[in-house]
Amino acid sequence: MFKKINIVPHWVIFIIDLVVSLFALGIAYLIRYNFHFDSINIAELSRNLLLFAVINSIVFYFGGIHKGIVRYTSAQDSLRILVTLLIAGGFFFVVNLVLMATGAEPLMRNTVLIINFMASFIMLVVYRMAVKYFFLYVKNLNLDKRRVVIYGAGETGIAVKRTLDHDPNMNMHVVAFMDDDIRKRGKWVDGVKIIHSDNFESLLKHDITDLLIAISNLSAEKKTQVVDKCLEHGIKALTLPPVPGWIDGHINTSQIQNIKIEDLLEREPIEIHNEAIGDQLNGKRILVTGAAGSIGSEIVRQVAKFAPQMIIMMDQAETPLHELQLELQDGRHHNVFHCFIGDVRNRERMEELFSSLKPHYVYHAAAYKHVPLMENNPAEAIRTNVMGTRIMADLAVKYNALKFVMVSTDKAVNPTNVMGASKRIAEIYVQSLFNSFKNPDHVYCDGHSYLNSRESIKTKFITTRFGNVLGSNGSVIPRFKDQIQRGGPITVTHPEITRYFMTIPEACRLVLEAGSMGEGGEIFIFDMGKSVKIVDLAKRMIRLAGLVPNQDIYIEYSGLRPGEKLYEELLNDNENTLPTHNPKIMIGKTRVYEFEEVETHILELIKLSSVGTAREVVAKMKQMVPEFISNNSIYEDLDKKKVRPLTIVA
Repeated sequence: MFKKINIVPHWVIFIIDLVVSLFALGIAYLIRYNFHFDSINIAELSRNLLLFAVINSIVFYFGGIHKGIVRYTSAQDSLRILVTLLIAGGFFFVVNLVLMATGAEPLMRNTVLIINFMASFIMLVVYRMAVKYFFLYVKNLNLDKRRVVIYGAGETGIAVKRTLDHDPNMNMHVVAFMDDDIRKRGKWVDGVKIIHSDNFESLLKHDITDLLIAISNLSAEKKTQVVDKCLEHGIKALTLPPVPGWIDGHINTSQIQNIKIEDLLEREPIEIHNEAIGDQLNGKRILVTGAAGSIGSEIVRQVAKFAPQMIIMMDQAETPLHELQLELQDGRHHNVFHCFIGDVRNRERMEELFSSLKPHYVYHAAAYKHVPLMENNPAEAIRTNVMGTRIMADLAVKYNALKFVMVSTDKAVNPTNVMGASKRIAEIYVQSLFNSFKNPDHVYCDGHSYLNSRESIKTKFITTRFGNVLGSNGSVIPRFKDQIQRGGPITVTHPEITRYFMTIPEACRLVLEAGSMGEGGEIFIFDMGKSVKIVDLAKRMIRLAGLVPNQDIYIEYSGLRPGEKLYEELLNDNENTLPTHNPKIMIGKTRVYEFEEVETHILELIKLSSVGTAREVVAKMKQMVPEFISNNSIYEDLDKKKVRPLTIVA
C-alpha cells in the first residue's frame, strides 16, 4: 500500500503553503485583538490578505519551499522555511517603516507581523512533520518488517536510521539504538531509545531480527563479541562501508551489507611510517615480482601511493597482469606502470629486466604456495621458490638494487611440507648471501664475474613472514563460501587444526614497513594475534549465512592433507625475537649459515630438480633444513636417515 502513494505535485504544496500563511495572518489578527472580532478592521484585513497572497507567492516561489518532498522533511527544509518567512516579513516591516516615516498609517501593526511570522513558521513546519510521521506510521504498519537495532547512536547511526525510515523499499523498522557511551544510556534520539551495549540481553525483548553496526572505529575484538552474541541469538549482523565509500557522501540502503567473516578476523590495523617509506620509494623504480597475484597486486597498489618513478609489474600470468594494468589505469593513478611478462626461473629474461630497467627496490612475491601441489611436485617448488629467488637475488646484487624484500611464509618455520621447506631454503640463501658481504676479504662469485669487491655491494636483503592471507588465491574462506552456496557440506581437514589469519592490506603494509626499516639480513615477523580454529571459522561462516551448523550445512572432516600440520608457527625452537619501533613487528633471530656451503648445496639441489627423482630432491632439502620433518607424507621415511646439517656461522 505504502509504495503506491505518489509524490504530491509541487504546485499543490505551493497552494497549501500559501493558504497556511494566509490562515496564519488571520490567526495573528485574532491573537493581537484578543479574539475580539469587533475590534478587527475587516477592510484592513482583506487588503493585507491580498497583499500577503501576492508577496508570499513571489517569495515562496523563489524560496523553493514547495519543492521539497513533504514526507522527507528535514532540518534543512525547516531552515529554508525560516529564511523565506523572514524575507517575506522583512518586506512588510520595511514598508511599515517607510509609511510611518512619511506620516502615513502602517499596513499593519508590527506585533501582527511578528505573530504572523511565528504562526506561519510553526504551521508550515508542523503540517510537514505531521505528513512525514503519517507516512512513517503507514510504512511501519507492515507486520512483516524486520526489527533493527542500530549499534552506534552517533551521527552515522542517526543518518542510517533516517535513511531506513525514508526508503520505502527497505522493509526495516528501527526499534532501538545501542551504544557504548554510558552518558547516552536511557536517552532518546529521533524517537528511538538508546540502550547501553552492556545490556545487550535487554534487546531480545524487542524481538529484533537485525543489528546494524554503524560505528566506523569499532575495535575488531568488540565487533567480534557483538557479532558472536548476534549469531548466538539468531540475529543477523549488518554493516556499512567506511565513510569514504559512501555514495556522494551519503548513505545508500544498497550499501548495507551482511557482516563477512573477513570483518571478524581483522585485528587493529598495523600502523606504518608513511614518511619513512615515502622518503625511500619516492622517485625510485620499484620491481614487484608475482605482481598478478593477490599479495603482489596489493603491493603495487600501496607502492603507487608514494609517487615512485616507475612500478615494474612482473609476472608470467598474462591475463591477470593485464587486468591489473586496466584497474590501475581506471584508478587514474599518476604513476608509470610497466608490465613485464617473464618467469623468475629464466635467468636470461630476468637479466634483460634488470639491465634495461635497473630497479632500485625489489619486492619478491613470486612463488608457488599450494602445499598439496608442491608435495606432489617438489622439483617445481625448488625451481620457482629456490632457484627463482636465487636468480632474482643475484641480479639485485649485480645491478646494485638498494633493497631486496622477500615475501616468505610461516610454513617455513619447522616445515612439514615441501612448500614450506623450499621457502626456508630461499630464506637461508638470501640471509647467507647478505651475511657474506660482512666479510671484507670475501669476493662473491657463483660462476659469474660481475662482483669484484665488497665496496660494490649495496643491496640489503630483508625477509618477511606471515600466515594465511584472507581472500588470497587458495584461501580456505572462498572455498567455504562456495561450499555454503552449494548447500554443503563444508570440508575441514581436522577438528583441531588452527591457522593464523591476516588481511591482504595488512600483509602488504608489513612488506612495505619491513622494506623501509630493514638494514639487511633480518626476518621480520608480524604479531599475528590469536590463531583461529578452522572448524570454529566454518561454524561462524555458516551462522553468518543465516544457517545452522550440522543442521542446514554439515561439516565433514577429510583428514590432514599431505604435508599439512595442525598448527603453524612463526619461529622454530632455535629462534627468538627482538622488538622494533613498531610493536606489531618483530625481528626473528634466526640461524645464519656459511654462504659458500649454502651455495654449493643449492646448486646441487637445483641440479637434482632437473635430473633427479622427487625423493632425491626431498632428501636433499631435508639435509639443508634438518627441522624439515614430513607430516602425513610419502616422504616420512626419509626422516629416519641421518644427514650432516649445514654449518651455522651465526
